[in-house]
Amino acid sequence: MYIICLLFTEVIDMEVITSEQNPLVKEIKSLNQKKYRQSKKQFFIEGFRFVEEAVKEGVRIDKIVVSEEVAESEAYRKLTDLISKSGHFTGKNSFKVYTVAHRLFKQMSDTENPQGVLAVINAEEYCLEDYLNIDRSFFIILDSIQDPGNLGTIIRTADAAGATGVIMSKGCVDLYNSKVLRSTMGSLFHIPVFHSENLLDTINRLKERKVRIFGAHLKGTANHYEYDMSGSVGIIIGNEANGISDEVIKTADTLVKIPMPGRAESLNASVAAAILIYEVVRQRLSM
Repeated sequence: MYIICLLFTEVIDMEVITSEQNPLVKEIKSLNQKKYRQSKKQFFIEGFRFVEEAVKEGVRIDKIVVSEEVAESEAYRKLTDLISKSGHFTGKNSFKVYTVAHRLFKQMSDTENPQGVLAVINAEEYCLEDYLNIDRSFFIILDSIQDPGNLGTIIRTADAAGATGVIMSKGCVDLYNSKVLRSTMGSLFHIPVFHSENLLDTINRLKERKVRIFGAHLKGTANHYEYDMSGSVGIIIGNEANGISDEVIKTADTLVKIPMPGRAESLNASVAAAILIYEVVRQRLSM
């Protein structure tokens, strides 16, 4: 029919999906909306580099869709070789690859100039309890971060720093927003991201496990580098416009400030997060 089944690197069926009414086209278009991503617990990523990273990391790929314009390209051949070597065409983690007309691919895509390949991913669900007994755990706690670029960049920075995980409050931007995904540069597949329905309860659970909670705040009593962050820590980063909410501030063991001798009133949320994250790294590397 319209399925393109790949067995290792051989294309068995070259029929191309051309109808907008095809269920596959409708399904992927729906994933551009948050409510369908949430109900289906799926999202899609685009571009050869991003899809290759997903294959390498062994994430739960549901399907791959390729534009007919790139189906014969060298980049696509390399991707199918990688998939074959990773064992994704066989076994319980197998998935199917579909080819669609380029005009349909552009309709499904969320980018202005799509590369012609996307992968539908089954969202991972992590349990915070599984990570609370890690020695010298290190969590980044996000209180209503709204900018997709900030969220993605913080996740990428946390990944680079070897953090235990990122905790998102209910008020944060959708993790699977396409701009968030692109900003993570694949780090989403390397580090657990937890969704907290009640951030106060989540922080208290961390504190029960002897995780010291630092809040980034202009009213901090001392600079961030004046405190010992070498043990188990959680760093709270607040909303871009309003900072950390009053309720969440009360859960922090310590409020710290980043010195700003210049005239700017505040720092970008992802920049502030990076400074604090790498202070933890600096202290741990100097031990």
